Amino acid sequence: MAELKLYLPGGELQVVLNESPVAQAILRGAPYQAEAQLWGKEIYFSIPLRLETEHPAEIVQKGDVGYWPPGQALCFFFGPTPGSKGEEIRPASPVEVIGKMHGDFSLLEQVQAGDIVRLAF
Repeated sequence: MAELKLYLPGGELQVVLNESPVAQAILRGAPYQAEAQLWGKEIYFSIPLRLETEHPAEIVQKGDVGYWPPGQALCFFFGPTPGSKGEEIRPASPVEVIGKMHGDFSLLEQVQAGDIVRLAF
């Protein structure tokens, strides 16, 4: 398992990637920096990789990191989204779960659309 950091305006979280081919391709392409986009309690941003999913998930867990093929985006989930039913966490469409975030999730709540975020070593 590889470890990266998600740098946010208020601090950083540890990101542990799994061993999936999608996660490993994303690791090889790191670092990434972009303007944060928000969709409920999800932060996402596009990356310059077009990858195929192997095990797309319609529901994810708090702290999951996913790759969203339609937007070529990394997604960081920390609560319900506009597509959720109740307290479930539902991406806009299925994502490949590539890892987990660890740390103070309240930092994610502070991110505003357009803030610069970075996923790096």
